[in-house]
Amino acid sequence: MTYAITQVAFIVGTALFIFALHWMSDPKTARRGVYAGVAAMLVAVVVTWVQPGIIHHGWIVVAIALGVAVGWPLSRVPLTAVPQRTALSHAFGGLAAGLVGTAKYYLWLNEGPENLTAFRMTAIIAEIILGYLTFTGSLMAAGKLQEIKWIPQRPVTYPMQNVTNLGLFLVALVLGVWLILNPTAPLAGSLFPVIIGMALLFGILLIIPIGGADMPTVISILNSYAGLSAVAMGFVLDNKLLITAGALDGSSGLILSIIMCKAMNRSFTNVLFGAFGQVKATKTSGEQKVYKAESPDGAAQILEQANLVVVIPGYGMAVAQAQHKVRELYDQLKKRDITVKFAIHPVAGRMPGHMNVLLAEADIPYTDLVEMDEINPDMPQCDVALVIGANDVVNPAARYDKGSPIYGMPIIAADKARTVFAIKRSKNPGFAGIDNELYFSDRTWMLFGDAKAVVGELVKQLSGGSGMH
Repeated sequence: MTYAITQVAFIVGTALFIFALHWMSDPKTARRGVYAGVAAMLVAVVVTWVQPGIIHHGWIVVAIALGVAVGWPLSRVPLTAVPQRTALSHAFGGLAAGLVGTAKYYLWLNEGPENLTAFRMTAIIAEIILGYLTFTGSLMAAGKLQEIKWIPQRPVTYPMQNVTNLGLFLVALVLGVWLILNPTAPLAGSLFPVIIGMALLFGILLIIPIGGADMPTVISILNSYAGLSAVAMGFVLDNKLLITAGALDGSSGLILSIIMCKAMNRSFTNVLFGAFGQVKATKTSGEQKVYKAESPDGAAQILEQANLVVVIPGYGMAVAQAQHKVRELYDQLKKRDITVKFAIHPVAGRMPGHMNVLLAEADIPYTDLVEMDEINPDMPQCDVALVIGANDVVNPAARYDKGSPIYGMPIIAADKARTVFAIKRSKNPGFAGIDNELYFSDRTWMLFGDAKAVVGELVKQLSGGSGMH
């Protein structure tokens, strides 16, 4: 394939990537955006594959076949596993960048030292540090999301943790700068694996002090790191499409992280070093807090009398895969001319847009999905707030308890509703490690059990009713 055709194909691929991001920002065009992204990646792979220096190497077919063999099963995972699948995708992207940077360095070191210019060495060092820390960090995040036994879900902290982590990272950077200045020195080939080892270790140490409640932000930050490593790889390989795609990936991940940090009223440093999710010691007092339990039958009777019902979904809905039962409940309430809205917190679930994706799978109209800032003014007029597996994002302690780890985090004002029904699997605290004050409110009634089973029982009770509002 000629150089001119290759560059035109890369421009087409770049345009498709840009349109993909643009279209995916709107639910109405999101599917078109996915197709555009797939087409862009297909163009990138095919055009790269048919280059004269590559297509004649038969082993590349084996690599593509292995990629398809891994990628196809990953595309078939249930929606509840999409967060960890996303983290794995970032891990593979980071590993690819790291391996390419490693291969290029040793190739040029042995066969073309004159290619190891300061600019290329800077790109290679950025590529391996960002790539390898993204690899191990994303694997740790996927393990936490999958709740693998030997990876603790709660933050793991120890004395001087942040100093140790930053010190390790700075040492890797200093060694990297030395390599940039002395790429062909006798010690250079030996120091390169040391930097790789430090980056791999830093990725692990970066994630272990972060709790599950911060995983949506962490995933988007790792997405940004993977994109930046791809940009560096593009400079190393002199591939314009890789530079553009990586820049889009890195910037979108960064912007998304900023949006979510703002939604939690927290900073990047607080997310990365704050150990959010640590179990807090319970304050002792003479007063014992007590839940008020309700049966699905009683809850259904109150739901039938409502004019406005606001459903607040959380990770518990995802775990129970209750979204289709929620759709049945939605249909039953709409039959009675009851207005139903879904209040979406920016960090509900385990990845950005987690609740939106699940509810879309159940064909719930996007017009009934309302962002936190839009729904909160209407909550005092809400007859019933139905909390399905959400916890910290509806905890009123975020407003007034300065000692709480979630203090200052904007929440959905479920406590302003006239009646609250909270579906919860157990009495255990949420990922912030604290009790939810909402559950002890005079207005709140608990529906303990698996979200899918409880919502199914509510549907059964309502479907047995008269259907009159």
